[in-house]
Amino acid sequence: MAAAPKRPFRWHIGVFLAPALLVYTAIMILPLAGTLQLSLFRNIDQSQVFVGLENFRTLFGDPNWSVNFWNALRNNVWFFIIHMLVQNPIGVLLAALLSSPKLRFAAFYRTAIFVPTILSFVIVGFAWKLILSPLWGVAPNLLDLIGLKSLFTPWLGKEEYALTTLSLISVWQFVGIPMMLIYAALLSIPEEVIEAAECDGITGMSQFWKIKLPLILPSIGIISILTFVGNFNAFDLIYTAQGALAGPNYSTDILGTFLYRAFFGFQLQVGDPNMGAAIATMMFLIILGGVCVYLFLVQTRLRRYQF
Repeated sequence: MAAAPKRPFRWHIGVFLAPALLVYTAIMILPLAGTLQLSLFRNIDQSQVFVGLENFRTLFGDPNWSVNFWNALRNNVWFFIIHMLVQNPIGVLLAALLSSPKLRFAAFYRTAIFVPTILSFVIVGFAWKLILSPLWGVAPNLLDLIGLKSLFTPWLGKEEYALTTLSLISVWQFVGIPMMLIYAALLSIPEEVIEAAECDGITGMSQFWKIKLPLILPSIGIISILTFVGNFNAFDLIYTAQGALAGPNYSTDILGTFLYRAFFGFQLQVGDPNMGAAIATMMFLIILGGVCVYLFLVQTRLRRYQF
């Protein structure tokens, strides 16, 4: 019996993948490896000395570091929760409304809602600082027009309100992203499914909850993990609006701003690249853990809803 012919080696696949692999390695893998390596060393007498996990013990055990770290982590969790409970549900609702064939000017609404996502963090941060300023902002006058001026307070200047206010500003800027992703998922639902639901008398909001929502659950899961990764990498808006000290009194401090101060230093604080690398490593491990939980516990259960 003649042996089966050997399949030719597809060398062209490697050729096409090589540029992307080299670029990804240069800008992602090597810096990540360098950060992990730097977190295991400490500068002693002008030389880098291997100290193992000592930097992490300092981060968790030294009050000069641990208090700020746990405060930043708590704030980051709250920052993420606001996005999950406000941004993503609003994005789903907007997508459901804009996907209605009866809605007029849907393209205009989609564009208007998505435009803030392409704005610079600097523009958004300074614009909202001006809007919410108690001295020259327009927010007090706008609330006065509807008889709610008594509700105005310097939200960015009070510890109990500042982080939530910045979270809602971030929601306003990025709600267009989940909206467009969910909108695309809704449009990809086969017409046969919708027609079958209508034949069974399932229409309107009932059709969305019973038919469309289960079918777009995988997309909602992807949006959730993207929100998690983006929020735990956040830095720009806090830095623009509140500065590196994340005032007032570190009430808006998140892991990104804490990392910035630790690595580069700020004002009277001297930068410590080794401790900064330890903080960056913890951020990486937190994000990696969240992604793994999603992939192995959530994504596997959502596959049953794919079509």
